[in-house]
Amino acid sequence: MKKKQLQETIDFLKSNGITNPQIGIVLGTGLGKLVDEIEIEKEIAYSEIPNFPQATVEFHSGKLIYGTLANKKVVVMSGRFHVYEGHSLWEVTYGIRTMHGLGISTLLISNAAGAINLSYKKGDLMLLEDHLNLQGNSPLAFKGAYDFGNIFADMLAPYSKKINSKLKKIAQQNDIQLHEGMYASVVGPQLETRAEYRMLQILEADAVGMSTVPEVIVAKQLALPCAAISVLTDECDPKNLQPVDIAEIIAVAGEAEPKMITLFKELILNL
Repeated sequence: MKKKQLQETIDFLKSNGITNPQIGIVLGTGLGKLVDEIEIEKEIAYSEIPNFPQATVEFHSGKLIYGTLANKKVVVMSGRFHVYEGHSLWEVTYGIRTMHGLGISTLLISNAAGAINLSYKKGDLMLLEDHLNLQGNSPLAFKGAYDFGNIFADMLAPYSKKINSKLKKIAQQNDIQLHEGMYASVVGPQLETRAEYRMLQILEADAVGMSTVPEVIVAKQLALPCAAISVLTDECDPKNLQPVDIAEIIAVAGEAEPKMITLFKELILNL
């Protein structure tokens, strides 16, 4: 059933001119401006795509964009899905399976995250080197998951070392500070308590967010090389915790976004 459903989605998009994209990109909270850099050929609202989940978070726009970026064909999810919206992990990762079915050979992911490592500051960027799945479930744990590949996906290197080393080099060349660290993925949508931040520090997480990990696990099942960058939008110091303002988080993401766009564009040129 799931395979048939997914094929319907892919066939619909191909018949609407989304053919042979090389790179898939997922844009996180407050990180939609990369779209302005794309020579857009096709833009389709999620609501028009058969079987596609709907983004319910107001700062996630909810459309699939196809076009050219840095001389490569890209397909972009402008708006992603989260478990906290009531989506199943199949729905959360549906876009990844769709982009893979359309033919992408590289996946780039962005997200907004809180800095657990107190030497990282708001507005900084962090390249994901590893992760902790604290969402209490797996996107590969469903009946028929074998139809899509090995469910015992090897997570030794969830993020492509090759792509990561390219991104680090590009950051250096462009004088962009790019930390490298471990991202912890929680369900949310509530933010963490001081006790939870202390726990994350003990677990040696560098950043915390509510996305990305399910998408990366599915990418591993599909043998799809991927890289992910977090824009650190707040500092999570349990000894000095301030109330969080979502509007401020979005604003910080927006200010840091040009650095992320530079990294992604330069990387795509070099892929």
